[in-house]
This record gives sequence, structure tokens and C-alpha cells, in this order.
Amino acid sequence: MPSYDSSRARFRLADRHIAVLARLLNGENPADELWPALGELMQIGLVGEEGELAPILRDLLGALAAPLVLATVEVIGEHGTINHGVMVGQEAVIAYEGWPGEEESQYTPIAPHSLVWELARMVNLQADNEANSEVSRIETTMGALDAALSVLDEGKGDEAATRDLIRKALIEAGAPREPELSEFTELVMALNAMWRISTAWDGKHDGERAAMVRALAVWDCGPRGYWVREKPEEPILEGQVGPERELFLVRTRNGKIWEKITDLLPDKEDLIGEGDAPVDA
Repeated sequence: MPSYDSSRARFRLADRHIAVLARLLNGENPADELWPALGELMQIGLVGEEGELAPILRDLLGALAAPLVLATVEVIGEHGTINHGVMVGQEAVIAYEGWPGEEESQYTPIAPHSLVWELARMVNLQADNEANSEVSRIETTMGALDAALSVLDEGKGDEAATRDLIRKALIEAGAPREPELSEFTELVMALNAMWRISTAWDGKHDGERAAMVRALAVWDCGPRGYWVREKPEEPILEGQVGPERELFLVRTRNGKIWEKITDLLPDKEDLIGEGDAPVDA
């Protein structure tokens, strides 16, 4: 069920509610399958009887209708895939965050200057001063990773047994030699989440108008630190990654990752028709 907090202009909305609002904003009637969602929005007063949109939706709908920059955050962890992101509009910046097992995401206006901080918070970027390793780079294949992940649950809570199973699976899949083999084993053991931040905007390439995309993919390995995934290179389209594809991981300190997140955002001059856009890294 959707809801909103008028004191902070924040909303809890599912994708189906966003689809209804987008249709109404364009002067269109929602499709038949969206009528239950329309009824829910009407029930809490965000949509009137004639399809009119509540004034409190102004900033959200402005960013939704004409985003200057879209930042999407995909986090894959214990609870599956959770999606977050930020929409940068002409007059407002709206962050949205998902929650495991919940249909709705929370949409909240944020200050433009906090954009990088918000993205870092969404991926839980933390200090990593205790993470040390003699290995700073691992080169293997996606097939080796698939083999390691496939045996994670076979150790039945026995850490030593799980480690041995992962190591054996990696060797059989042609994983790298020592010391990279042991380090990769420990990374899989310690893996908290894999996350990816992608940004997209309407820009120029070779003087022509074009959709511009930047992305950063990282492994959060808890006590073993952060590892940037250099290969497969982003952006990755569905079906592009097979077991033979290279997997390159590079140990990267949290301060450098903060810089990489900042570099994902375009400068104001990179945007087409950005006006007084509130993009401020």
C-alpha cells in the first residue's frame, strides 16, 4: 500500500504506482492492469477523482518526467537484488531506496550537494583500514566465480569445509595459482555484496547528441576490503557474460572508490539543455 509523509515530502511507492503517475502526468489513462494501483493512490489522496495529481507530488513528478541525470544502484547480497537510485531534475533531486521483501521504494528529496554521499550510503561504503592483503589484483574467469558460488551452501555452516569446497571448485574451473587462488577463495568467503552504480544522461559524442553512460562495479568483501571489477567491463547487457569471460578484480581503498563514484557524475557542461540543473558533486 502506498503512503506519504507530508512533513518531508517523501513517499513509499511501488513501480506500478510510478507507472500510474507517469500516465496521468502525460494526460493518459492508466492501463487496465494499473487500475488497482490507481485506486490505492486515490485512497490516500495523491490522485483526485478526476485524475488530478496532488501538489505535494510536484518535485517527484518533475524529476520523473524530465530527469537530467539518472543514477541507478543495484546491490546483490544475501536477500537477492535490491534497487536504489537518484533522479536529478531541473528543480529537485529525488533519491529512492528499496528494501528486501518490500514492493515499495521510498522516494525522498535530497540536497544536490549530497548526491555523492547518498550514492555512497546506498552501497554502504565504509572505512576499510583493517583490510590488508599481499594480493592486489586477481585475474580469472566468470566460470570460476560461478563454480565457487555454486558450492557456498554445501559446507553447512562449517567455515573450514566451505573454504575447502570453494578452493576445490576454483581449481577445477581453472582459477589462478597461488597466492591469488587463496585470496580469491577468501574473497568469496567474505563477500557481503556485489554492487553497481550506473549513471546516464543526454549528452554529446563526437559532436552528436547521444545517450551517455558511466558505471562502476564493486565487490564489498567486508574484512577483506573493496575490489573494483575491471572486467567484465560496464555497461553489461543481458546475455553478454558467459563462463569464458574474463573476471578482473582490483583491490581499491574506500577513498578511491569515493572518487570513482564522483567521477560517474557528469559536469554541468556535459548536459544538454541542463539550464540551472542541480548537479553538484
